[in-house]
Amino acid sequence: MSDLIDPETFAHLVDLASLELDPAEAEYIRRQLNNQLTAIHELEAIPLEANTNLTSHGVPFTPEISPALRIDEWIPSPYADAILEQAPETADRYIIVPEIPHTTLE
Repeated sequence: MSDLIDPETFAHLVDLASLELDPAEAEYIRRQLNNQLTAIHELEAIPLEANTNLTSHGVPFTPEISPALRIDEWIPSPYADAILEQAPETADRYIIVPEIPHTTLE
């Protein structure tokens, strides 16, 4: 089977993602991506009936057999003050996150 992602395309993707990979790492990741894409294509080839729902699976979770939802209970962390003390800047017990500089893509 031919590679779905050839070395040139992969090198372009690595460059776009600003990754630094040595040749062995790059080849390993490219092979793994190709293996995953091959598996996806094999799954796509499985014939399904036209009326099969996209989210259909083998276990019907009806209300009668589904477990009850757990109660959403807030439990405050005993370490909140210690965590906030480590933050470079806070306001009203919230951590201030600096704006991330970005460039607009053309």
